[in-house]
Amino acid sequence: MPHPSNTPLNFGDRLRNPQIPSKDGSRPEFGGCVACPRNRVREWLRERIRERLTAAGLLFSVATVIVGSAAFFTANNLLFLFLAGMLAALLVAGFLGKLSLAGLEVDLILPDHVSARRLINGRIRVRNQKRWMSSFSIQVVGAGEADFSQAIYFPSVPRGGAAEEILEVRFNRRGIFKGNSFRVSSRFPFGLAERRVDVVLGGEVLVYPALESEPAFEQALARLTGEMEQHFRGRSHDFYRIRPYEAGESARHVDWRATAHTGELQVREFAREQQHLLELFFDLDAPPDHREWFEKAVECAAFLAWRVSERAARIHFRTQDIDHRVPESCDIYTVLKYLALVEPRPGAGCLNPASPNAFRVVVTAHPDRCLNAGWHEARILSRWSL
Repeated sequence: MPHPSNTPLNFGDRLRNPQIPSKDGSRPEFGGCVACPRNRVREWLRERIRERLTAAGLLFSVATVIVGSAAFFTANNLLFLFLAGMLAALLVAGFLGKLSLAGLEVDLILPDHVSARRLINGRIRVRNQKRWMSSFSIQVVGAGEADFSQAIYFPSVPRGGAAEEILEVRFNRRGIFKGNSFRVSSRFPFGLAERRVDVVLGGEVLVYPALESEPAFEQALARLTGEMEQHFRGRSHDFYRIRPYEAGESARHVDWRATAHTGELQVREFAREQQHLLELFFDLDAPPDHREWFEKAVECAAFLAWRVSERAARIHFRTQDIDHRVPESCDIYTVLKYLALVEPRPGAGCLNPASPNAFRVVVTAHPDRCLNAGWHEARILSRWSL
C-alpha cells in the first residue's frame, strides 16, 4: 500500500478579515495549561501592537529627534530640510508598508492524509488581490498549534498573482485542528518598522495517530507476524490446473513433464492464496487515570492496522462503537480516521470474538475481563505490555 497521498487540501481567508469566528460564532479554542500573568501580558500586547520598530527604525527615530532638536535650537534651514525629509520618509514607509500587506490571501495546502509527529511537506501560497501594486518583503510564520519548521519569506508577490513555497509541518497530537493561524509581516520599504497581521485560516485538518515505529510496537509486530504465519500455515498453495505458458511468466512454474508430453510449454497454476485475516479488537474501556496509556494504545492499534494492511492482509477492526472490515467494507483510512477521534468509554462492555479462523489481537486495559469474554487464543496487548 502506498504511503498517504499528496492530494492538496486548500483552505484560506483574507488578511483584511483576520479574526474569523466558527460557524456557531465562537472563536477556535485549544487546550493547554494556564499561562502565567507575565505571558498573559505579553500575549495581550502582542495581540494589540501590530507594528514594531526594528533596530534600524530605532536608530532612525533617534536621529530624527536629534536633527529636529538641532534645527529648533539653531534655526538652521538646512537642518529643517533634513528633518522634513526624514519625517516624509517615515510617512512614506508607513503608507507603503500598509499597502504592501493589504489585499493578501493565504492558503495552506496539506496532503489528504496527515499523521501526528511526522514532518510532512505542505505548501504555503500567498495571493495578491491588488491589481495595481505588487507586495514586497512578505514573511509568513506559523502561530497555531501546528509546528511549522521555518519562516517562509517571499521577496515579492506580483500584482494579481501568487507566490508559493514549500514548508515542513508537524502536528504533535491526533485529532481535528481548527483555526490554524499565521502571522504575516513585512518590513517594506526601508526596514524601519515591521508591520504584522495575524490570520486564522477557516478550515480544519484531521490528524491520524502517529504511525512512527517504536521499539515496543516493532517487537509486538514481529511477534504477531511470526504467530500469524504459524497460525495460517498449510492453508494455501493448493494445485489448481495445468495450462499453456504465457509470455512473461516465471520459469519456475513450468511443468516440464506436461511440456514434454504436449510439446508446448505448460505451467502449473495454483489456487489463489487466501489472504490472512486479523481480528483486531480495541477496547474503549479505559480508566480516567490511564489517559496517557490510552493514547499509546491508540497509536499501537493504528500502527498495527497500518502495517498489516501494507502486507495485503484482511483486517476485522472492532470496538464497542464500530465494526469495520478492511478491505471488504472500507479502507484502512476509515480505521485511521476513527482512531484519530476516538475517546475512552469507561464501563463499556467487552465484546466476544466474531471472526472464525482469524488471528486475534486485543488491545485492552483489562486483560482478565477479555479472557473471560472468550479471547483465550488472542494475543493481548495491555498496559503492562505496551
